[in-house]
Parts: sequence; C-alpha cells; structure tokens
Amino acid sequence: MRTKTRIAALIAASALALAGCSSNDEKSDSGEGDGGANGDGITIGVKFDQPGLGLKDGSEFKGFDIDVAKYLAKELGYEEDQITFVESVSAQRENMLENGQADLIVATYSITDERKERVSFAGPYFVAGQGLLVAEGEADISGPDSLDGKTLCSVSGSTPAQRIKDEHSEGVQLQEAQGYSECVELLSSGAVDAVTTDDIILAGFAAQDKYAGKLKLVGKPFSEELYGVGVAKGSDMCEQVNEALTKMIDDGTWEKAVKDNLGDAYTPNPDTNPPAPGGNCG
Repeated sequence: MRTKTRIAALIAASALALAGCSSNDEKSDSGEGDGGANGDGITIGVKFDQPGLGLKDGSEFKGFDIDVAKYLAKELGYEEDQITFVESVSAQRENMLENGQADLIVATYSITDERKERVSFAGPYFVAGQGLLVAEGEADISGPDSLDGKTLCSVSGSTPAQRIKDEHSEGVQLQEAQGYSECVELLSSGAVDAVTTDDIILAGFAAQDKYAGKLKLVGKPFSEELYGVGVAKGSDMCEQVNEALTKMIDDGTWEKAVKDNLGDAYTPNPDTNPPAPGGNCG
C-alpha cells in the first residue's frame, strides 16, 4: 500500500510540474507580462504628427525626439525592439506619467513650474524659441516687429500669435487653424504671410520634401522653451536620463540627430544650444 501511495504521489507531482511548464510556455508565447519599465520593455510617449520631431509614418517612427528617445532607451538598458511608442497628446502628458501609461515622455514637452508640480523633468535636451516661417521669396518680413498689415497663422487656442500682436506688431491680422500642418499649407498656397510657433517645429515642417526650397525661417528666436523628458514625479529614472542626455550631447549624437531630421538650413540658437541637462528632477 505504501509503495502504491508513493507512486501515485509521484505521478500527481509530475502532472502538476508539466502543467506548470505548459502554462509558462503559453504565457511566454502570448507575450503576457511583457512591456512597461518593470517588465521587459519601456513605453515612451511621443508626438505622432510633428514632422522632423515625432512623426508616425506607417509602422515607422522618425524625428529628432524619436532619436532622443531611442538613445535614452539604449542607455537605460533597452534595445529598440523593447520600445513601445505611444501617442502623447499635449493635454494628457501629465496624466500619462501619473497613471503609468508611459515611462518617459519625449514630445516637445516644455519644462514649466506648473507642470513640475505633477511630474519631474530630465533635461532640458533642447531650447527652442518662438520663430517665424515665411515663403522663400518673402523680403518684407524679418522678425516679429515687421508684421503690420500681414496675415499670421497659428493654431486655435495658442498664445504665440497673440503675443506678437500684443508685444511686437499691433497691426498684424491673425488667422487661426486647427493644426500647424494646416497653417503651413496656407502659407505654401499664399493664403497667409507667416506662421509662428517654436522654431524647431517650424523647421521640421520646412524640411519636408514637398516644401523643399519653398519656405524659410526668418529672424532670431524671440522666446525660450526648454524641452524636457517627462518622468513620474520623484522617479529615480530622472537622473539616469540626465546622464544619458549629457552623454548624447558630448559624443556628437545630439548634433547629428538635429542635422539628420531638420536639415542643414536650420541652426539651433547657439546661445542656448546644446543645453546643459540637470536641475529639474525635484
């Protein structure tokens, strides 16, 4: 009886072990448990609709912010196939970090005191400034003080165009659009005289093949926007990202990424770029 009992116990144990192996194999094959900073991957919020910065083209992602994100992921120990890019809508960026929907956000995300109450920032990794985009043959517009009688386009609800009207050219006519791509189309067709937002965003549109030789940035940037990498408030990852950004700048990858994505016609403001990351992790 004892022998039969032992044999039955061994058979039962073996069956349980085999069932466990089968269950684990099924989870591995289905990919369960993968993804997220605590698993085998990292999730990064980016823009999907900003040429030269963050653009989803079919299944591919390209742009300066995408190159920054890939470099950071590698320095944090992740290969490209371990990165999941998710769309980072401007109004939802803080929520995405707080809810764990993204581990990092690299999406022309300006560092502000108000945002720092909810999230932490590594960086800055770029300092943008408000700029003006005009047609290549435009000779009358040289900066924000030369827009009286001209039509200026910006997106609905944004402040850059109103800032120009209030502080530089009271006689400018403001044209609102739903997005900057619409503004640039209006500029290209001659329906407006200029478009304004951050200079690097404008440079991204101008660098598109369909606008080659047709558009140009004029004047010097006339504001400062510090782009940071958003992380969850108090995350230990923040200082690691700062170290990675510093390395990216020092080893020349940062400069190459700017040129590759924004073209030789665009030069970042040398007074503020490349920046010195750090000081915003609190």
